[in-house]
Amino acid sequence: MLLKIVTFINYLLLKLVTFPLVVFMAIIDALSEWNSWWFGKSKALEELSGVNRPAYEDIIKTVELRETTVITGVRRSGKSTIMYQMIKLLMEKGTDPKTILLVNFEDEALNEVPLEEIYSEYKQKINPGKKAFIFLDEVQKKQKWELWLRKKYDLKTDTKFVVSGSSAKLLKKEYSTLLTGRIVSFEVMPLGFKEYLEFSKIKLDKKMLEKGIISPEEKPKIQNVLEQYLKEGGFPEIFFKKLEQKRLVLANYFDDIIFKDVADRYDIKSQKPKELAKYLAANISGKISLRSLRQATSLTYGQIKEFLSYYQEAFLFFETNHFSYSLKEQKTRPSKIYCIDNGLRNAIAFKFSKDEGKLAENLVFLELKRRNAETYYWKNQNETDFVVKKPDNSLEAINVTYTDKINEREIKGLEEFKKQNKKTTKLTLITKNTEKQQNEIQYIPLWKWLIKK
Repeated sequence: MLLKIVTFINYLLLKLVTFPLVVFMAIIDALSEWNSWWFGKSKALEELSGVNRPAYEDIIKTVELRETTVITGVRRSGKSTIMYQMIKLLMEKGTDPKTILLVNFEDEALNEVPLEEIYSEYKQKINPGKKAFIFLDEVQKKQKWELWLRKKYDLKTDTKFVVSGSSAKLLKKEYSTLLTGRIVSFEVMPLGFKEYLEFSKIKLDKKMLEKGIISPEEKPKIQNVLEQYLKEGGFPEIFFKKLEQKRLVLANYFDDIIFKDVADRYDIKSQKPKELAKYLAANISGKISLRSLRQATSLTYGQIKEFLSYYQEAFLFFETNHFSYSLKEQKTRPSKIYCIDNGLRNAIAFKFSKDEGKLAENLVFLELKRRNAETYYWKNQNETDFVVKKPDNSLEAINVTYTDKINEREIKGLEEFKKQNKKTTKLTLITKNTEKQQNEIQYIPLWKWLIKK
């Protein structure tokens, strides 16, 4: 009997001694899968760092700043690739590979472990006593990460943090107040048209481009690429996929956004978020209201409002309000809906036979968003697709018609807006190929407008 008791006590002691080692080995094993450079394996990093995007070079340079770099944007837009490019830059500058840690919280094995435990094990066992560069991917999956990060920053730990997330909520609530003055933040979007041309190996003469001049040789190439971009969108990895793969992969992107960034995040068990999203995708550039959406779906007003906010947090859909100096009027008029990517929209939406106009308008909205424009629409007797409010409070009115047979209502919409809004300084009509200046309206082809500085 005594022997059995001694044996059992020895077993318990052995478990107590080895348990931390087991936990440690599990954490380090999981981290090792994401940090192959610790072991001199740089080939994987070369592949993961993908193609450089000059539009986001400023993000990569922030790896040398003390402030935390925060990267947000829709899933698959290239946030993780930019993080790998930052890691590559550090390696090229001779940084000790073991001072670089990447933690991807899409990995369930790591998602269950507290941040402090990951940090402590890494510092103790991999990088004791040296500066650390820590990259936290999809950080919104960790509760109270912003409190932990602020503490590390304020304690002046010798650590540079880079965090990413596919939730706009990060910028608005989770850290905006707590981390004020401690961060530099960026939003990453799918490829703009100028980037898409670069991926297509079409290099434009920058000096000529600034003057608005395109050579006869370049113009048909640009127009051809635009037709592809109009339909396939700008997700970076999709560009390199075979044609027969693109639709399937984009549909998977859509499912990931709906189920991981909406349904899972907000514990929604039904298919209703997907159903409403598909309806919105089919109606991009159209006006929506809670009443119209309720009539078109089986959802309640409360559900619709929640889902719309979730889509915007996941960077899937965006709304523009009616232009008015009265906030009350803005809120009582319907809004217009746009999608983060034409290819994504085309992969999952029921499409009408004549869809190019909607797709062109969606591209213009996305480009205005890239330019950080404050954007509205306007409607009275006629309609203006976009009203852009400039920093000096002047206004630009833009209509989009992807044709060269200009409907009179497009012209009247711009003229009526200017007549009723005296601060309007510019009228623009975006066409397919027509280019001219007539009656205060600048007619400009879509491809040219997209690549203007």
